[in-house]
Parts: sequence; structure tokens; C-alpha cells
Amino acid sequence: MMHAFSKDDDVRHHAQGPQGRTELSESNIYTVVARMPVESDGRLRYRIRSKTENVERVVTEDQLSRPL
Repeated sequence: MMHAFSKDDDVRHHAQGPQGRTELSESNIYTVVARMPVESDGRLRYRIRSKTENVERVVTEDQLSRPL
């Protein structure tokens, strides 16, 4: 599997609500800090850092999109 995003790419994070439902609140812009190894479930993961807050998180590729 190939990662869709590279280190230092800006991405939009779509937060997940209860039971996997997409949150209706505004999504945030983050920068990809690192591409993580593929886990046993086969999903691609990234470490991302917020551009507006001092927050880092690890997310799956399906939670990210390119900013508009």
C-alpha cells in the first residue's frame, strides 16, 4: 500500500464522533509529521500536528483529505 500524503503536507483532519460518525464541527488543518508503518489491520496511519494548537495525534488515512 502507498501513502497518499508525504511528510510536511498540509491536510484536513475530519474528526470521528461516537460510533465512527463524522463530527459536524469544522475540521482542522494539520501538517504531516511522519508516515507510520502499516499496522496489522492494513490501514495507513500518519502522525499529524495542528497548525493552530500545540496538538499532535496519530490518525488513519481515511480521516484525512487535502485542504481546499
